[in-house]
Amino acid sequence: MPKMSPLAERLSLVRQRIAAAAEKAGRRPAEITLVAVTKEAAPEQIREILQYGVGDLGENRVQILTQRVGQFNEFFQRRQKAGDASGLAARLRWHMVGHLQRNKVKGVLPLVDVIHSVDSLRLAEEIEAQAGKLEKKIPVLLQLNASEEASKSGVAVGAALHLAEQIHMMSHMVLVGLMTMAPLGASPEQAHFVFSRTREVFDEIKWNKIGGNGFRHLSMGMSGDFEAAIAEGATIVRIGTAIFGRKAPDPDRPERDEADEKR
Repeated sequence: MPKMSPLAERLSLVRQRIAAAAEKAGRRPAEITLVAVTKEAAPEQIREILQYGVGDLGENRVQILTQRVGQFNEFFQRRQKAGDASGLAARLRWHMVGHLQRNKVKGVLPLVDVIHSVDSLRLAEEIEAQAGKLEKKIPVLLQLNASEEASKSGVAVGAALHLAEQIHMMSHMVLVGLMTMAPLGASPEQAHFVFSRTREVFDEIKWNKIGGNGFRHLSMGMSGDFEAAIAEGATIVRIGTAIFGRKAPDPDRPERDEADEKR
């Protein structure tokens, strides 16, 4: 049996951990979608992971997303047409998981299948307007600032229900769930609290019949805390570093800004 590459080993371990966390919570592993976040990934790593059945890729920087979607969609389609699709997922989907500025919406919409980071009415209105021009109905998640960090994007817990109602009334968006992040370096107890609080808001929105049957996703949990998120009901986990490793810092790029997420 050929030796697995380091990337294949890390991906296998992440999948095993997702399955173990799901089973511990009394859930089926198939309920949880792994979104591989490509922020720290080299192009050859992305090509490799596509061949291991990963079909959901996430990016949090609009400029990089624009470059990668065309490049890797072409690679994916080329493998399919060549009849060399063993190991490939049935389809490739791109997720916008980072902070999205209103002036970037027009460029992002044609590229992505899901937007995880709707955090204000003004952003929602811009997505609605641009999606209308494309005659596209885009699935979105409402980003919740459940940790109440001043530096973090996301709608406040107390305002989430009202914003969810407003999005639900729009014609070119489908509200499919909530997204959140635990604080950087959070303890397991802190992470569980943030994820549990998000689940409570999710249940409240669901109880009010906002979003209909399509409102079913909790996008929460990253490399350092996805098991806690699964225990609290996550249906989507966004994992980068645990799969791709961490690359050396770029001296020409700030270490962290508002658009960055920990992975």
